[in-house]
Amino acid sequence: MGSQRKSYYQERQGDKTIGKSNFRVNERIRISPIRLIDHLNNQVGIIETHEAKGLARDVGLDLVEVSPNAEPPVCRIMDFGKWLYEQKRKTKQNHKKQHVTSLKEIRLRPKIDDHDRDIKVGKAIKFLEKGHKVQFTMLFRGREMTHIELGYKIMDEIIETLEQKAKIEREAKMAGRRMTMVVIPGK
Repeated sequence: MGSQRKSYYQERQGDKTIGKSNFRVNERIRISPIRLIDHLNNQVGIIETHEAKGLARDVGLDLVEVSPNAEPPVCRIMDFGKWLYEQKRKTKQNHKKQHVTSLKEIRLRPKIDDHDRDIKVGKAIKFLEKGHKVQFTMLFRGREMTHIELGYKIMDEIIETLEQKAKIEREAKMAGRRMTMVVIPGK
């Protein structure tokens, strides 16, 4: 029973590797005949599957079904493990080159002190230097709604402070009890 379990788990792990790439390899190829491409990228022609497996074994490589929907299916002799490794490496390199910009939000109140505002603007500058967009949100409560002009004044002061490091994507605008403004990295 123990030896059966071990082989079952080994088989399952093999399925994971092959399952991710959706290619049939070596003994999993059951359709015959197939069109064969050898390890030097030369078309061998249409041959029986067992002959192709023998050729792959002689060279010390794998027989991989690359186009199962063709008539007859196309198989290639190659080092499948090395090919999978190179594919993973390529995708990893592409992800490194990508830069995802996200929207960072900084919340303010109309009664904010100058020093507190400067600290929040400093945070925004750090976000902008990293390439993120920054949204300033000013929240109004209760009677603060009667003095919306204070909110616009604070937003103008923020724009003056950031004018060397950022561009305005969306001007300060009221939406209900919130005033929002979005800036993006610039210059």
